[in-house]
Formats: sequence, structure tokens, C-alpha cells
Amino acid sequence: MTNPTHAPVTANDRVYPWPKVTAIAICLDGCEPEYLTQAIKAGLMPTLKRMRETGTDRLAHSVIPSFTNPNNLSIATGRPPIVHGICGNYLYEPETGEEVMMNDVRFLRAPTVFSQFYNAGARVAIVTAKDKLRALLGAGLKFDDDRAKCFSAEKSDTSTTAEHGQEAASKWLGMPQPEVYSAELSEFVFAAGVKLMAEWKPDVMYLTTTDYVQHKYAPEQPEAQSFYKMFDKYLTQLDAMGAAIVVTADHGMKPKHLADGSPAVIYVQDLLDTWLGEAAARLILPITDPYVVHHGALGSFATAYLPKGADQADIIARLKAIDGITHVLTREEAVERFELPGDRIGDIVLVSGENVTIGTSAHRHDLAALNEPLRSHGGLTEQEVPFIVNRVIDLPSQPVLRNFDAFFYATTAAAL
Repeated sequence: MTNPTHAPVTANDRVYPWPKVTAIAICLDGCEPEYLTQAIKAGLMPTLKRMRETGTDRLAHSVIPSFTNPNNLSIATGRPPIVHGICGNYLYEPETGEEVMMNDVRFLRAPTVFSQFYNAGARVAIVTAKDKLRALLGAGLKFDDDRAKCFSAEKSDTSTTAEHGQEAASKWLGMPQPEVYSAELSEFVFAAGVKLMAEWKPDVMYLTTTDYVQHKYAPEQPEAQSFYKMFDKYLTQLDAMGAAIVVTADHGMKPKHLADGSPAVIYVQDLLDTWLGEAAARLILPITDPYVVHHGALGSFATAYLPKGADQADIIARLKAIDGITHVLTREEAVERFELPGDRIGDIVLVSGENVTIGTSAHRHDLAALNEPLRSHGGLTEQEVPFIVNRVIDLPSQPVLRNFDAFFYATTAAAL
């Protein structure tokens, strides 16, 4: 490969073996383990079925909150949010009084495994479905020597060699730029991975998808099964090319709706307004991002900033008494239990149960676009994710095994 010395690479105090074949981690966004179970049962995933039987098949834990950005950056850095700083898709900056998207590289506090491999001379490829992750995942890469590619399916028409390492990715791939709310957005990622393997042969590659399908469809529904059948087709090709592959997920997905199909929501900002006065406290939903059509910004994790002088113990006790709220932690407890950066969460952290979400105020959520009963994530009930390797390696299981161990084990398998 490109590094003749084959020296291991260190990233964030973890040592990664130099791969002899391409090391690939695939993050199936929102892949509740049941999706794989049902698709395999239906005979739709022969390659993944074989990988589970002849490779290594485990369950791992995601980081909390079980949202996209914190988990993708944990996979990218090999570390929890307390190290890399990305603890949501969205945060409140008390110093500016602004609520902002956490997709700017300025929020990232640790180098990625990709940048460390790139600095060691490796070829690195990253393909993401949504563009919101691209800048964070590509932090530290340079695109002027044909050793790094980092582009998204969402903006594949306008990718450039200078900024993404790939000119007009959609034209290069021969697939039109997909609609953002579609299964095709993820298919583009897999197809690009296969073409990069065939033509460019990266040392390390990361493919990360969107959970549009998983938010809309349950594991037994034909639309979900069709998605996993499609994925298996590309997985077959990557596996046949000799890559060492880890398949994992950023989080699971659970139904969060009432019997009539309407979303099951506890509007916590409304409660805080009643108890403390209107807008005295501020509830932040870190699931919030520009793509709310499929979840209405409703998830199972929230953090609240309380006004000075508020009786924190009383507020915690009141919230704990609400049916559906499973955890209410102080900032210090949340830092310790969930390994979160203390300066980027509020005074308290709330988690809701398997079939319940947390909202701000009823009038602030536009739920008109939720055509199907709500499915979402964010809490501990969506922490269990698949972790499948197409090689036999010695692996622990959850909770010791984390989804962010993906590249450690992908490079370990690739170095055999």
C-alpha cells in the first residue's frame, strides 16, 4: 500500500494497525438491529448473512445522545463526545445566546482517524449521504495530492477536486444527484464506495448513510426490506474486492407514536414555562437539524438551561415524576454517565423511553410533514446497534464494544 514502513497510526491515544487491504467502516444510519434480522429472515441479505456466520457478529453501544452527528464523529475519532466535542446536531451557546448547528469544524476538538492516516501517507475516502457531516468528517484532509476524497451524495453535482477531492461526483459516478429525502441518497454512497474501491483503492474508507427510510418504515415493511436488499448488493461487491469491512450504525430506531398514529410527545418547554415563567428556562433538542421532515425535531434526548436561582432539585423531581421520562440528570451526572462535554450541555439532561419523545412547545413543532407514524431515536433504548465484521476477530460485545471502535477493528482486520 502507500506506506512502505507499515507503521501503526495513533489517533486520540488509540493505536491503529496499518491496513494490508482497504479498511472500510460502514455506518448504516438508524439501523436498529431488527432491520437486519428481518431482511435476513426474508432472504434479502445473503452476503450479510454469510458475514454474520463466517465473520464476527456482535452488538455494540452507540454514544448518547443516540443521534447522527455525535455518533459519526465518535466513529471518525474513535472516541466519545467528551473528547471530540460534538454532542448533538445542534447546541445552545450561552456566551452568544444563539442556538446553532454543530456542523462547523470549529466545534471539533480532536483530530479524526482519517486525518491521522492521511498525515501518515494513506489514501482516505469518505462518502456521506448528507452534506451536514462532510466538513466535520473531512477536517484536516487536503485534496491537492489525490490522496483524499470527501464528498456527499446530497451535493454531488457541485463537488470539486479542490474542496472534495472529486470533481462533479454525480457525473463521475453516472448517477444523478439524489433527492435528500430518499433511499437513493444512501444508495449513492454505496455505489460511490464500490467505484472508489475499484478505481482508486483507498487504504481507509468511511461510508455513512441517512436514516430517511428507517424514520418512515418499520423493519418488516417492504420499503425497509428493499433498502437492505439494495445495501447487500453493494456489500457483496465491496466484500468480493477483498476489503476488511465493519458494518455498524450510529443509533437504532423505535416507534414513538400513540395508537392512533399521532406522535407521543412530552412538551417539556411548556412544562418549564408553567413552573418557572415563560422562556425563563431554555430546552434544547440536539436532534434538530435542517432535515426535520422525517422526525419533526422529535427525539428522546434533551438538555435544559435553567434560570439563575431555580430550584434544580425540585425541577428534576418534577420531571422524573412524568410518565415516559426515564432519566433526568444534572450536568455533572450526564458528563460522567454519557461522556459528554460539560460546557456544551445545559444544567440538566433528560432522556425519554422507548416509545416517547421530548418536544419543546407544542406550537414550535411542525408535524404536518410526518406522513407515517413517528419513528425516532436519541435515548438509551436506541443505543444498541449491530457490529459485524467480514473477518474472524476477537471482539467483546456491548456495553464494552462501542460503535466508535469501528475503525480500530476494521484496521485490525485489514492488517491480518
